[in-house]
Amino acid sequence: MTHDHHHTTVTPNDPATIYTEAIEGLGTLSMRPVVPDADATLLHSWVSRERARYWGMLGASRERVREIYAYLDSLTTHHAHLVHLDGRPVALFQTYEPAHDPVGDCYDVLPGDFGIHVLIGTPAGPARPGFTGALLGSFLAHLFEDPGRRRIVAEPDARNDRAVERFVRTGFTKGPEVELPEKRAQLVFLNREDFRRP
Repeated sequence: MTHDHHHTTVTPNDPATIYTEAIEGLGTLSMRPVVPDADATLLHSWVSRERARYWGMLGASRERVREIYAYLDSLTTHHAHLVHLDGRPVALFQTYEPAHDPVGDCYDVLPGDFGIHVLIGTPAGPARPGFTGALLGSFLAHLFEDPGRRRIVAEPDARNDRAVERFVRTGFTKGPEVELPEKRAQLVFLNREDFRRP
């Protein structure tokens, strides 16, 4: 969809940009907080696609998507970020503190646990081998820059074999399957000392 590539209400060079990294063979990644009012149309175009069915928003309206991200924006424990590659939005990256999330009721949360969600949105140009792995590796390296983060937690839908396999290939180990309010999830964990960037 061409309108994805012309999403310029907030640019990657905005002062709110959290980090920028040039990745050889891929391009320049940048990440900034989601701006619910400005980004709702783009996010809705991503989460309403069949390929994003495990994100749990297939039937959501644009306004509902905006409301969800406005709510997340009001929290201090959950954060949503829009990722750009060479100036084009390509992914949604969310973080949360497991002790303040329903997943925290499903396993023993340890000090230093930090949760993530990743949704690949619009590929920038033709499909590139290693694209998702490079993005995930960059995200994780950025998170582990904080020495207080000892372990990354993710809980993809247990039916989403591709996502589970991607996490495992990145070094995560499988935990139990758990029942969350919106899905049955496969917990996966990555300890700081086990992280090896691809």
